[in-house]
Amino acid sequence: MAATILYKERQARVPSAEGDGDDLWISLADLRGATGWDLKPQGVCQGDVCVPIPAGRERDFRRDDGRFNLAALARLLGQPVVRDPDHSAWGFGESAEARREALRSLRAPDFTLPDLEGRRHSLSDYRGRKVFLVTWASW
Repeated sequence: MAATILYKERQARVPSAEGDGDDLWISLADLRGATGWDLKPQGVCQGDVCVPIPAGRERDFRRDDGRFNLAALARLLGQPVVRDPDHSAWGFGESAEARREALRSLRAPDFTLPDLEGRRHSLSDYRGRKVFLVTWASW
């Protein structure tokens, strides 16, 4: 069964996905493509960050057929996971620790929006300067 995975800013249709209760098993190639994580001898790595798989729990993360349990990794990292079985969609949020660090930093998250002329502006373009944001909603 294929599934759509929403991981951070990535959205990927993963043909190898296999949902099994609260677990999501995907191929290692799809793990890399959908999330940026890669399985290495030292653990699951993304860039310079490696998360060791807990001793004795290898079967929770890796199957003999080469599939990896992305939901188990999310639970290990403290990431919230939501799934919509009717649409074969899985969403993975930021860990509580990452959200806590973002709040402590007092830095607004970056976003990009167009002005009235269609030029795109990112909040990060104005870092270090005062910015006045005006929002409006019709409801």
